[in-house]
Amino acid sequence: MRSDDRILIQSTAGNRPMKRHHTARYYAHRVKESLTTRVSKLICTIFLFILFVLGLITFILWLSLRPHRPRFHIHEFSIPSFSQENGYANANIIFNVTARNSNPKVGFYYDAVQVALNYQEQNIGDMTLLFPFYQEPKNTIILAGNLGGAALKVTGERWQQIMADRTRGAVNFSLELSSSIRFKIFTWVSKRHKIHATCAVGVGLDGSILPSYKDKKCPVYFT
Repeated sequence: MRSDDRILIQSTAGNRPMKRHHTARYYAHRVKESLTTRVSKLICTIFLFILFVLGLITFILWLSLRPHRPRFHIHEFSIPSFSQENGYANANIIFNVTARNSNPKVGFYYDAVQVALNYQEQNIGDMTLLFPFYQEPKNTIILAGNLGGAALKVTGERWQQIMADRTRGAVNFSLELSSSIRFKIFTWVSKRHKIHATCAVGVGLDGSILPSYKDKKCPVYFT
């Protein structure tokens, strides 16, 4: 008989992979690291959540307290002596402008209001309308004045130009109001901001404001 070519290899205990045994200190360290990681993640989550809530509250407060600029409307404007040829000698311009504060929580501190009247982009009169005042939230103030005498600078030549426009049916003027205002939110008061309102206005043959200009909104801007 031939001998079998197969070789039988027997495994011995020395060929088996050794199983590592960890000490109790090792497992305690691993548990400690795991707990530290979880606590760190929890703290970060809580911190980010607090930041989110604070940001949301700040955004809501900003939306509710964000100041809206005052709204001006030209209500009345008339020149009683408009039909007189030499009316410039005793010309008198009566105007009435409303200033609306639509903010529910914001008040306005106004310095004195300066008024300037322009015709064909040339100044023909100016005056100081009011002393400093405070406007309450959700409040409308009437700015009424009478521009005449030394405050009105109308020459005979300029009056003839105005009369020439009158014969065409309408004379256009520009009434400008300017002041410095401060915003008041609760107890906080802002710095001064220069505000300007320009009211375009036209008068008819009788010197009264034309219906298309009555209660017309005046553009407002800050400088």
